Amino acid sequence: MGAVQRLGSNRALDWALRLARVVGPMLPENRMAAASIAAAFPEKSAAERAAILVGAWENFARVTVEFVFLDELAASFDPAKPDTGIVTVSGIDQFVALRDDGKPGIIIAAHLANWEILGVVAQKFGLKTVIPFRAPANMRVADEVLTHRAALMGTLVENSRGASFELAAALDQGAHLGMLVDQKLARGIDVPFFGRPALTNPLAARFARQYDCPVHGARAIRRPDGGLHLELTGPIALPRDGEGLIDVTAATAEINRIVEGWVREHPDQWFWLHDRWKH
Repeated sequence: MGAVQRLGSNRALDWALRLARVVGPMLPENRMAAASIAAAFPEKSAAERAAILVGAWENFARVTVEFVFLDELAASFDPAKPDTGIVTVSGIDQFVALRDDGKPGIIIAAHLANWEILGVVAQKFGLKTVIPFRAPANMRVADEVLTHRAALMGTLVENSRGASFELAAALDQGAHLGMLVDQKLARGIDVPFFGRPALTNPLAARFARQYDCPVHGARAIRRPDGGLHLELTGPIALPRDGEGLIDVTAATAEINRIVEGWVREHPDQWFWLHDRWKH
């Protein structure tokens, strides 16, 4: 992070892209990601799958550099001009409705393009959010990352024992839970993702059942010009059981289906470097 800061955003991005192209293919994550892409897209040619993998490494390099300069990225966004600039947004009416309804809500997101910018834009619109996050194992890096995020996003809650109680307390006060729902959770439930069982965090569905609150989707898309476009969807209709309550397993499967659709649209922008199907 220090090296990237000293280089400046443009030089650092050029350096990071070169490093990702050279070093990425040497790492074990590259083989794992290639196998995952092949299983997810058996209909694509070898060349098409290889291009997705190259794109995933390049997107990771871009996210790394953008994270260091996240404050500059945040400063470039003007809520009064959501259609112009490095970061553009659609679904403004959804942001405003969530912000002003005085009710709890849930926003599901995925590791697409630059997922960090979602919390930044929500903060810019004055949307009260609470965001669980997984801290890096290295404590020094963890402190740097937390300090960087906390200055630009809503309330951050580290994933640990007792985190669900803290999140529930925030929802009780009308906050909006923003969750990245596309990573493996060892204690999750098995629901399909790209046609294969994937251990998935059911917390979003459980809170939706408990609070009977609206669930929205949010995603970032990297534009051809290098900018980022953010989309916030309307309320998602989740399956319910015979009692009229959210069915947790079916709702979690529906959330996976939505995320899968996002990934299929822009497969080279998803974080394939995580073993999503590991059991």
